[in-house]
Amino acid sequence: MYYAHSTSTTDKSDWQTLESHLKTVGVLAAERANRFGAVEWGEAVGLLHDVGKYTVPFQRRLEGSPERVDHSTAGAHIAIEKYPQVGHLLAYLIAGHHAGLANGRDIGERRPLKDRLEAELPSLDPVWQREITLPGTLPLPAGFTPIRDRKFFQAAFLARMIFSCLVDADFIDTETFYAVHEKGVPHTRGGGPPLDLLREALNQRLATFKADSDVNRLRGEILSHMRAQAELSPGRFTLTVPTGGGKTLASLAFALDHAITHGMDRVIYVIPFTSIVEQNAAVFRDALGEHGEAAVLEHHSAFDAGGQRDRHSIDKLRRDSENWDAPIVVTTSVQFFESLFAAKTSRCRKLHNIANSVVILDEAQTMPLPLLRPSVAALDELALNYRASIVLCTATQPALAETDDPENSFAGGLRDPKELAPDPDRLYRQLERVSVRHIGTLDDEALRDELLATEQVLCIVNNRRHARALFESIADRPGAFHLTTAMCAVHRRQVLAEIRATLDAGLPCRVVSTSLIEAGVDVDFPRVLRAEAGLDSIAQAAGRCNREGKRPAVESDVAIFATANDDWAPPPELKQFAQATVEVLRHHGDDPLSLEAIDAYFRLLYWQQGLQRLDRHGLLKLVEDGRLEGIPFETLEQKFRMIENNQRAVIIPFDDKARAALRELAYAEGVGGIARKLQPYTVQVPQQGFAALERVGAIAPVEPDKFGEQFMELVNEDLYDERLGLNWSDPTFRSDESNIW
Repeated sequence: MYYAHSTSTTDKSDWQTLESHLKTVGVLAAERANRFGAVEWGEAVGLLHDVGKYTVPFQRRLEGSPERVDHSTAGAHIAIEKYPQVGHLLAYLIAGHHAGLANGRDIGERRPLKDRLEAELPSLDPVWQREITLPGTLPLPAGFTPIRDRKFFQAAFLARMIFSCLVDADFIDTETFYAVHEKGVPHTRGGGPPLDLLREALNQRLATFKADSDVNRLRGEILSHMRAQAELSPGRFTLTVPTGGGKTLASLAFALDHAITHGMDRVIYVIPFTSIVEQNAAVFRDALGEHGEAAVLEHHSAFDAGGQRDRHSIDKLRRDSENWDAPIVVTTSVQFFESLFAAKTSRCRKLHNIANSVVILDEAQTMPLPLLRPSVAALDELALNYRASIVLCTATQPALAETDDPENSFAGGLRDPKELAPDPDRLYRQLERVSVRHIGTLDDEALRDELLATEQVLCIVNNRRHARALFESIADRPGAFHLTTAMCAVHRRQVLAEIRATLDAGLPCRVVSTSLIEAGVDVDFPRVLRAEAGLDSIAQAAGRCNREGKRPAVESDVAIFATANDDWAPPPELKQFAQATVEVLRHHGDDPLSLEAIDAYFRLLYWQQGLQRLDRHGLLKLVEDGRLEGIPFETLEQKFRMIENNQRAVIIPFDDKARAALRELAYAEGVGGIARKLQPYTVQVPQQGFAALERVGAIAPVEPDKFGEQFMELVNEDLYDERLGLNWSDPTFRSDESNIW
């Protein structure tokens, strides 16, 4: 008898047999792969993944022997022999089902597949052939559409999807075996209210909205028009609605209608900024009433599962986060896109649950330019071959459609996207709330005068140093506020609450901020000043002006300016966006936020970049050049980074909650929950600034014997100012802040 997993029982009476494990994983993986028509593929990798345990050395290991045994590569060999055309693709998955997907040939942290296939392995007992029966052939997944010039990209994508099915199935069967052995029952996973029940709850909420103003009537029209299109075939969609058009709940209504109509499994919201993830997740929970808590899975680095009511709920939430087994998932762009190019088992587990889903990308224009082509290729592949509907949702729609007109086509882009909004150009005119103009170049004194000329005004600049200097020049005037990521998130929320209260009271309110305030922050100023930036950023800034539409557009001024001081010039990665904006303003200066101007801006930006700079690391070429036996899975994971993180987190003991969480570290065993509690109290500091703080003893590690430098606390609290945030200034370096990843 051969076994897959052992217990402490010496007679092996309750050990899991290998035959049982392989067959169960085969069934579970096949069920998952059925979402995209690849049942036989899922079954094959499930049956083969642990075939290497049919060896005497591995069975000795289960009995307590310390010897190391490679139990993954044997199944990879069998896959190559059994399925000559696609077996090599399966070999990556089987060999990597514990350590992760390796490169085919190139050296990485993981041993390349080529080297593993050449290594000597223990002999398999032929009994494996009697205990499991492999599928005879592996046809292409049902409805799979190959594209010649991205053949190996498609192969790598399919491999990750099947890998997701395998590692999720393997983990769940193993988890279930041990949970039943220890507690008598398996862990609770997934479930959640069915989509039709959620739609009913949302309908009840939407029925309470009244068409009692022009804006609300327009929101109702947008909602009705979108829902009427839910029967359109799954595929690629755009949703182009100006700020204030009610697209958050309208897109949820469309997504639920569309998913129910086409038998899809879930709705996934992908949002660029963590703060908006939290905001939208709260909106969805509220809109879904009593079902909201159970339906909405919020998955990002800052989410604190400890807010749940009981330990059972916390544990289930964490399990559901592992594979996105929930009706509605709200996550970040980083989590979503980096998972699509991941090689680690933990990041790939969720991928099969993206198939057969409605995926809504909020603020779609924020996809980073250096990774734009691979990102769009992944979205298109999901729509083409994985039964997903992709919705690009934004007020400033990026020009990502591939057309037959080479002058107006994004090569490798989305084919034939359907617009869900009713006449976006008319919507823009009807929801127009501001007038936008360029007021020329301003030196620091002139910019200060502009701020003081209006009692309620928001000024957004491109770097922290400029924001700080400008704020200090008006700090003694009534209603002066400052917002920057040098403040921890809890501090920023407090300042924003004070700003809103000041605005509501009609008191002087002059805010100087970096671009962070453009990320869905709900404030309403009569005037906004914006340093030159991308036209999409200017549109976001305009969303903070006359947000509620209470003033005529001609009285709601968005003024763009260039900075005379070279010290405040935008960093290089922002300068190209600003230059494209200036060029578009030459032709569309009378209406710079019109849909025509936005389209011209993105086309110009993409043309300036060129195809190569829209795929900075040449990831698409890397895959095609590697071909089947040289797919660089690990390299892709390492190079596809939406945030190049050259910063270190410093924890600010800002209030009693932060100080209490820091004290918990002294006796903590697992720190996941504490880390989430501390995340809103962190400030990200550039490496040089971090080193400067460390050099003067301003920061120190908490419990370094246990955690090393994982938790670095600000111990010199004099360096944290209630109006300016953390000061890490050092004459040897400069640090700019931008909203570009």
